[in-house]
Amino acid sequence: MSRPVEGGELLDPDGAIEYLRQWKDRIDQTAARTRAMADRLDQLRASATDTDGLAEVTVDSTGVLVDLHLTQRIHRVSPNAVARAILYAVQQARLEVARKSREIVIDEMGPESVAARAIAEKIEQRLQGPEGDERIRDIGR
Repeated sequence: MSRPVEGGELLDPDGAIEYLRQWKDRIDQTAARTRAMADRLDQLRASATDTDGLAEVTVDSTGVLVDLHLTQRIHRVSPNAVARAILYAVQQARLEVARKSREIVIDEMGPESVAARAIAEKIEQRLQGPEGDERIRDIGR
């Protein structure tokens, strides 16, 4: 069976049919990997605790806070220290979600995939944010 040729030459009908079948198979495989990736990302959660053990947080795959536990230690520190602890823990959890998201995207789409790298970078940018530590240090000042 001949393969489709590039340029202006006429394609062999059998070769063209085979080429289109293979193209459709690649599209179907990409769609299945994308669905699997989306499902795994949707279930993703990460938890983190601040360095003083005041707060433990859990964020979802978009970085949204979905759970917060405060320890009894919060009664011995200022409200600003509690706020910093919560924000620090959220930032750490978001960094973990970004790391896990990259692993999921690369695992599902392949390490050579340009799309996987672009998706992972976009997720990391969204979750890490530009300000980071400055916002946490400035609370209560």
